[in-house]
Amino acid sequence: MRWMRNREIRNALLWLCLLCGGFTMAAFWWYAPFGWFVLALSVLFLLLYSVTTLQRYRRIAALSEEIDRVLHGTEIAFSPDGYAEGELGVLQSELQKMTVRLREQQHLLQNDKVQLADAIADISHQIRTPLTAVNLLVQLLGEEQNGERRAELTRELLSLLSRMDWLITTLLKMSRLDAGTVKFQCEAISLDTLVRRAVAPLAVTTELRGQTVTVEARGQFFGDAAWTGEALVNIVKNCTEHTPAGGSIVITAFENALYTEIRVQDSGGGIAAEDLPHIFERFYKGKNAKEQSFGVGLALARRIVTAQNGTLTAENVTGGAVFTMRFYKSVV
Repeated sequence: MRWMRNREIRNALLWLCLLCGGFTMAAFWWYAPFGWFVLALSVLFLLLYSVTTLQRYRRIAALSEEIDRVLHGTEIAFSPDGYAEGELGVLQSELQKMTVRLREQQHLLQNDKVQLADAIADISHQIRTPLTAVNLLVQLLGEEQNGERRAELTRELLSLLSRMDWLITTLLKMSRLDAGTVKFQCEAISLDTLVRRAVAPLAVTTELRGQTVTVEARGQFFGDAAWTGEALVNIVKNCTEHTPAGGSIVITAFENALYTEIRVQDSGGGIAAEDLPHIFERFYKGKNAKEQSFGVGLALARRIVTAQNGTLTAENVTGGAVFTMRFYKSVV
């Protein structure tokens, strides 16, 4: 009888036996038939206490075994039949809730570890290629004597370093978004100002390629202009890279009672059907992606938009592709 090992139960039974024995002896001393009655009542009371205590002890032991299995990573299938009224029932319910919560946290932590390992592997792979090129260029610079060739190698080296700096900055921004440490501001700004401010850094690039950028915007935008501009410039930059020289990029933006929409359409021929479901995945490169592409710009753009209660989609239309950002004014 393992439950008799419990000191509290032994002490309680000892005191009950002493009290029952004392009352029984007093009853026999006062009146013998009454003493037999007290004795029978005392035995019945002790048996009732022992049975109820044994049941409670078994339920506590079962709870302890469940907690031990949880601590050792064993899956437990909880059944509603185990719930009952009373303090032990409430305790069992709360322990099961805590167990489910701990299990969910364990799964989330495990997924975070897997995602972190994958992210580190992807980052190391993305940085290794330009680092190898940088090392090669540095060696060539040390050996090259021709001034023009040295200037050309220096320009290539600066271009690679600039790409690495952009990649690291973008990855840091994405890590902040993933960690939830970014606090988006809510400010009112005209859509025309937002769009033109975002595409201004690409003016030189589009001019050199002979591309035209048309902006048609009306209405107001309510949100974080800086982060939204970051998302928009990444989308437009992707469009410029896949639009041939002399092509066009049309940006339209408007506001209605439900959402604010910004559409970016290019004349680059569209996105390959097999790439369309994956273009917003981190480090994904389509078959038509350029060699210097890292595959993080569109992923960052979607992360920024979704963090502001919005959606970012891509689709093919006649003669090109369309990226659509929608920022909803209420939770949909």
